[in-house]
Amino acid sequence: MAANSQGIATLLDAEKEASQIVAKAREYRSQRLKDARGEASKEIEALRAKKDQEFKDFEQQHSGDSSSSADEVSKTTQETLSRIEASFEASRAQVLDDLLERVVQVKPALHRNFQQRK
Repeated sequence: MAANSQGIATLLDAEKEASQIVAKAREYRSQRLKDARGEASKEIEALRAKKDQEFKDFEQQHSGDSSSSADEVSKTTQETLSRIEASFEASRAQVLDDLLERVVQVKPALHRNFQQRK
C-alpha cells in the first residue's frame, strides 16, 4: 500500500505542477493579448494621427484653390459688369431718343379688330 499511496502522491504532485503550468500559460497568454491590444491601439492612434495630418495638408492645399477660383470668378464678374455698363452708357442716348419719339409720336388709328356696328 505504501507504493500505491506514493504513486498517488506522485500523480497528485504532477497534477498540481500541470495545473500551475496551465495557469502560467493562461496568464502569459492573457498578458500577451493585453500587450497586443495596447500595441494595436498605439499603432491605430499613430495611423489616425498620420491620416488626419494628411487630410489637413490636402485640405489646406486645395482650399487655396477655392479662394483663387473665387478671385477668378469675381474678376470675370467685374469685367462682365463693366462691359454691360459701357454698353449701357454707349446706347443710353439712342434708346432714350427712340423711347421719347415713340411716346411723343401719336398716330390715332382704329384697332385692326374693331368693327363698326350698323
